[in-house]
Amino acid sequence: MNDNKTMKLAADNIRILAASMVEKAKSGHPGGAMGGADFINVLYSEYLNHDPQNPEWVGRDRFFLDPGHMAPMLYAQLALTGKYTLDELAQLRQWGSPTTGHPEFEIARGVENTSGPLGQGHVFAVGAAIAAKFLAEHTGNPTFKKETIYAYISDGGIQEEISQGGARIAAVLGLDNLIMFYDSNDIQLSTETKEVMCEDTAAKYKAFGWEVIEINGNDVDQIRKAIEDAKKVQGKPTLIIGKCIMGKGALKADGTSYESDCKTHGAPLGGDAYINTVKNLGGDPENPFVIFPEVQEMYNARAEELKAIVAERYAEEKAWAEANPEKAQQQADWFANKAPQIDWTKVSQKANDATRSASAACLSALAEQVPNMICASADLSNSDKTDGFLKKTHALTKDDFSGAFFQAGVAELTMACCCIGMSLHGGVIPACGTFFVFSDYMKPAVRMAALMQLPVKFIWTHDAFRVGEDGPTHEPVEQEAQIRLMEKLKNHAGKNSVLVLRPAEAKETTVAWAMAMENTDTPTALIFSRQNINDLPEGNDYEQARKGAYIVAGSDENPDVVMVASGSEVSTLVSGAELLRKDGVKCRIVSVPSEGVFRNQPMEYQQSVVPAGAKVFGMTAGLPVNLQAFLIGANPKSTIWGLNSFGFSAPYKVLDEKLGYTAENVYNQVKAIL
Repeated sequence: MNDNKTMKLAADNIRILAASMVEKAKSGHPGGAMGGADFINVLYSEYLNHDPQNPEWVGRDRFFLDPGHMAPMLYAQLALTGKYTLDELAQLRQWGSPTTGHPEFEIARGVENTSGPLGQGHVFAVGAAIAAKFLAEHTGNPTFKKETIYAYISDGGIQEEISQGGARIAAVLGLDNLIMFYDSNDIQLSTETKEVMCEDTAAKYKAFGWEVIEINGNDVDQIRKAIEDAKKVQGKPTLIIGKCIMGKGALKADGTSYESDCKTHGAPLGGDAYINTVKNLGGDPENPFVIFPEVQEMYNARAEELKAIVAERYAEEKAWAEANPEKAQQQADWFANKAPQIDWTKVSQKANDATRSASAACLSALAEQVPNMICASADLSNSDKTDGFLKKTHALTKDDFSGAFFQAGVAELTMACCCIGMSLHGGVIPACGTFFVFSDYMKPAVRMAALMQLPVKFIWTHDAFRVGEDGPTHEPVEQEAQIRLMEKLKNHAGKNSVLVLRPAEAKETTVAWAMAMENTDTPTALIFSRQNINDLPEGNDYEQARKGAYIVAGSDENPDVVMVASGSEVSTLVSGAELLRKDGVKCRIVSVPSEGVFRNQPMEYQQSVVPAGAKVFGMTAGLPVNLQAFLIGANPKSTIWGLNSFGFSAPYKVLDEKLGYTAENVYNQVKAIL
């Protein structure tokens, strides 16, 4: 244990660095970083177990920051452990700098998650805690039982509704490997918290089923005792509510206190206020980017302590690996993010089946063949057909993590963030399902998964207005356009940020799932139908679906019309083509499960499927923009049949007729453009 004088000096060092980073950048948030410095310093200097020489050690404790605007606090702290240089701190928020405005996932730097949208970050921690429990049970490796997940949350994160979903799940599953610190400083960006919240947060979390400890969040001894007590808690997660001082140590230009002032939250201290603050904290305003020698010595000593701690843990892991060589190799493959080897011949698809049911057949095989996969559902497993997975395993429960199904309850965003947290932890392959229309709830999380390049599998069923009697609230129209916009975005690695797959029928669904499981670089969106779909014509080579778009019928060299669709609309085109052929019209039908993948193919292949200048007729159950790109360079008479309104409540076959999704309308529309 370090002496409190040095601990105060280290916390003030963090405060100086944080304030100076923001001052130099001329933007940012110094107040929260200054208030939280005591907690993060205690955590990193005395409790967080990690290997400085091996940042990706699977058994490390993990720290998840929820309020990304407190990036200066995290960067300053990580500079004390050698993960950032002082020059890099001085480049906060600048082009090409690793010290981005909000932290971005980079394990080598000690950043366990990208953070920014308040609430999501600490629910990632919930997911990571689930993954640690799962791995402890499924591998037997003792290191996972000693792993602690720490999270840091602010008033804003508590206010975001997702916090309640995360709190509920953490309590239900008894995640005693999760310790969350709530920086309760009563100050927000534009007001005091008392103007927007009046609940008893401690009572709320106790009611959820958490252990709750209330302390002075700037008192080193109280922080220590809270962490020690939290680590002893069994059967439930712990919330440490730390009453912190926003802008602790800050002075105004006239030398009076600048603490607990909203103005320190989201702007540089500025001018004499900054100078007075740095001096007050023991720094030199002319040379603020310094680590005090005593602080460096303290962290050097911690690095030596960690060598002994991790050496003992490595010895335990080695003994386990020698006794369990197959499991050890399996675990290594899991954390290397290798695509699992799957025998897809074991998947038997029924003729003319709904693609959600075809997905269930695939999930059944995955449950048997992929032991590190966790599948989740938002209380819809028997309808989104993730029960195909559930029937081959059982749900995770507080006292039993030997299963592999995560019952998330009606909480789509929370479920998605928990799955992201599992992926961030590593070692598991998470998938989660719900109705496609409710992807609206999940969009912020899908975006974060895309930013972090995490291979979470998003399973969305009931893909169109054919939900029928449920009416427009349950009938997705614009949702496919939204996710396909993300499909067009490139990530920092130059790849499509999301792999989007909407298979045309059952056999194509098997290929789509194979593509999803092979995709270890980005999230995958799988979009499935509620209703049965007629199989494509005999002799189709479904492996061609891997190219994103391919000819499934009528491959005439000089077609009169090229008909393009994804999902169930492909079979509608097939039926329409049969009528057109009676009139001597030569039709080519193209299934486009993923335009993003198709556009990555050589131009020669793209032109062989949809030739330049061709008359194109596209059909989509969503907005016409879903297929609009296929009109670029096409004959001017080309057109897309899609929806321009919300859906209606009626049996789906009636809606097909009323909305023009019939063979007869395909015939009429194509005849009009020929």
